[in-house]
Amino acid sequence: MPVRVIGMIGVAPPSDEATVHIIKGGISPAYLRTFAQAHDEADFDLALVGYTASSAEGFLVAQYAARHTKRLGFLIAHRPGFVAPTLAARKIATFDHLTDGRVALHIISGASDAEQEGDGDFAPKDVRYRRAGEYIEVMKLAWTSERRFDFEGEFYRVRGAKSDIQPLQKPHPLLFFGGSSEGALAMGSKNCDVFAMFGEPLAATAARMAEFRARAAKYGRTPTFNMSFRPILGATEGAAWDRARAILASVRKPGDPTGFGNGMRPLDQSARRLLDFAAAGETHDERLWMPIAQATGAMGNTSCLVGTAEQVAQALLEYYKLGIHSFLMRGFDPLQDTIEFGRELIPRLRAGAQELDRAQAA
Repeated sequence: MPVRVIGMIGVAPPSDEATVHIIKGGISPAYLRTFAQAHDEADFDLALVGYTASSAEGFLVAQYAARHTKRLGFLIAHRPGFVAPTLAARKIATFDHLTDGRVALHIISGASDAEQEGDGDFAPKDVRYRRAGEYIEVMKLAWTSERRFDFEGEFYRVRGAKSDIQPLQKPHPLLFFGGSSEGALAMGSKNCDVFAMFGEPLAATAARMAEFRARAAKYGRTPTFNMSFRPILGATEGAAWDRARAILASVRKPGDPTGFGNGMRPLDQSARRLLDFAAAGETHDERLWMPIAQATGAMGNTSCLVGTAEQVAQALLEYYKLGIHSFLMRGFDPLQDTIEFGRELIPRLRAGAQELDRAQAA
């Protein structure tokens, strides 16, 4: 199947030499426009619009970016619980029509209780996952029901609900989710389309995919998979490793007694998995490099693939062979790396995936 390539857009120029996070801070419409257009021109399929309890509102960010791009889609991070699911369903369906089907949703339940509390949500994480599952059920009813419907669950109750607008994409825009806890896996296997994972070694990835397929099969579902990486490219392999070590030096904070950069501890089980792989070795499968994950407490997408564009494309294709047909890739120099990925990496990845598909068909 065609490979899907996802980037991530920020709303303000980065302030650090090596940017780990791109969605906090203020907003620059000019930078957002330039960043989104760079993704469009680099042949990304989607751009993730992230969410924190202090960042710019994602649907409005995506709406503005869509106005200034031609074909780029937007994977909007969305936390259930802050608006009614019936309203969210209409909002998403409206966005889908107004952008000719250029929207997907990444369902998240919050990295930490403390951050959720900043938005007034004091439900613990396991409760938030159960709530998210019910929220998605109600949205799907709104997206597909021709008649008014009732719903009564643990978290939501509606009577005579109806949406005059249903999504352009049928049956609805893609629903991504991520997580490693039991609550996340239970919610996602029942309700979501794409299991999004941080980059892990090939053997662990294959085992994780098999586990999740078995979970989803209980509900008659066939999931697909996305994996996130930070490619670090160089004109030569040596140059790529030199650049990787320079980035590591810029994010590592000396004298941190916790063992994690910036005094951070892993916030969730997905981060703990990355730190366990980092403890087992700096490099896995030749190109998967974990020290930056270790230095940052595995905050977000910090699994790196290091090498020339040809070498990194080949590393990605090893995951493609496992059944990972969607990749989220962003760099530590966000705008310039987006341009370079479009010039050097994405064409090689797409060509390699097409070659593998042809070989399999033959």
